[in-house]
Amino acid sequence: MSRTQQSADREQERITDDDGNAVESALVGDDLELSYPTSEETIVDCARLDIPEGAVTALVGPNGSGKSTLLKALSKHLEPNAGSVQIHGKDLDAFSRKELAREMGVLSQENDSLGSISVEDLIYHGRYPHRGFFDGVSEEDQQAVERAIELAGIDHLRESELGQLSGGQKQLAWIAMVLAQDTDVLLLDEPTTFLDIHHQFRVLETIRQLNEERGVTVAVILHDISQAARFADYLVAMCDGELYDWGPPEEVVTEQLLADVFGVEATVEYEPELQVLPKRALPDSRT
Repeated sequence: MSRTQQSADREQERITDDDGNAVESALVGDDLELSYPTSEETIVDCARLDIPEGAVTALVGPNGSGKSTLLKALSKHLEPNAGSVQIHGKDLDAFSRKELAREMGVLSQENDSLGSISVEDLIYHGRYPHRGFFDGVSEEDQQAVERAIELAGIDHLRESELGQLSGGQKQLAWIAMVLAQDTDVLLLDEPTTFLDIHHQFRVLETIRQLNEERGVTVAVILHDISQAARFADYLVAMCDGELYDWGPPEEVVTEQLLADVFGVEATVEYEPELQVLPKRALPDSRT
C-alpha cells in the first residue's frame, strides 16, 4: 500500500465530532478500483472513502487526479472493476435508477444538450423521481421548483431557453434542477465552473445553507482549495488516483500537501482563519 493511501486510511479511522463520537457516513466506498471501458488502466485505487452524514465534503486535487472518476462511482455512473459503494448502508446496485434519484442528486460535467427547453421546464425535470408516469405536477413539485429557482437566484431566467444562456447561466439552471430533486445527498462535480466570483460564492453559500438548514449531505469537487477549505467541513485530497489525505481542512491543508499534490510552494496561515497564499509553481518532480 502506498504512503498516500496509508495516510488517507489513517485519517478515515480517526475522524470524530467535537465530542469524540464517531462520524456516521452517508456514502461509503470500499476497496474501489476504477477504470473506463476504453482503457485497462486503473484510474482510481481507493481502499476506503467515507462521505460523512450531514456534512459538506470537498474533493480537491489537480486535473487528472481521479476526482470526477470517483464521483461517478459514488453516483452509480461508473461500475467499479472491484469494490462497492453503499448509501445509508445499502449497496447502490440494490436501487433502480429512479429509486436512487430519490436518495441522491447528481450534477455532472456532462449534461445533455437541451437547447430549446425553458429553464423552468428543465428544473421540473428534477422532479421526475417523485412522480409516476401518468402523474401531473403536484403542489409539492411546484414548491420544490420555486424553492430551487430562488436558491439558485435565477427567477429572471425561468422563461429563457437554455440554448440562449451563457455558460454560467446554464450552470445555474442545471444546479437548480438538481436542487429540485430535494434529496438528502448531493454530489456536485465542479458546480462553480463557468461562474464569475460573485456566482461562485452564491453557489457555495447555497450549498452551505442547504447543509445547515436541512441537513443535506454534500460531496463537491472544487478546484479552488481556498474556497474548499472555507466552505467544507472535510476535504478529500487526491493525487494520481489515490487518496493523499482526508479530514477537516485545518488538518489536511498544509504546505507539504500543496507541494506534493498541487505542485506549488505556498504559505498556509491558520489564524484568524485558514488561508492559502501561493508563491510559485514547483518543478514537475512531485513525489
